[in-house]
Amino acid sequence: MTVAFDNSGGTAVRSGTVTFGTHVVGALGVDWGTVESTVGLPVPIGAGTRTERTWTVCVDRWRVPLGMHIETRDVSVRWE
Repeated sequence: MTVAFDNSGGTAVRSGTVTFGTHVVGALGVDWGTVESTVGLPVPIGAGTRTERTWTVCVDRWRVPLGMHIETRDVSVRWE
């Protein structure tokens, strides 16, 4: 999953987290559950700059029964 971060503020971002919501989806499109994973922001992000970062999002095999698949649909950021 590649996410771009734009810091439009006047000071650098020095810490924070990114949380991914990966959904376990059944064959008929039913969302059976969400697995969250959290990683640190790629800091520092200077004032007025943009940076991109790519992460591999994994889910334990036992959480995804045969015939189901995963989709990372939600991304939230907490800037500190």
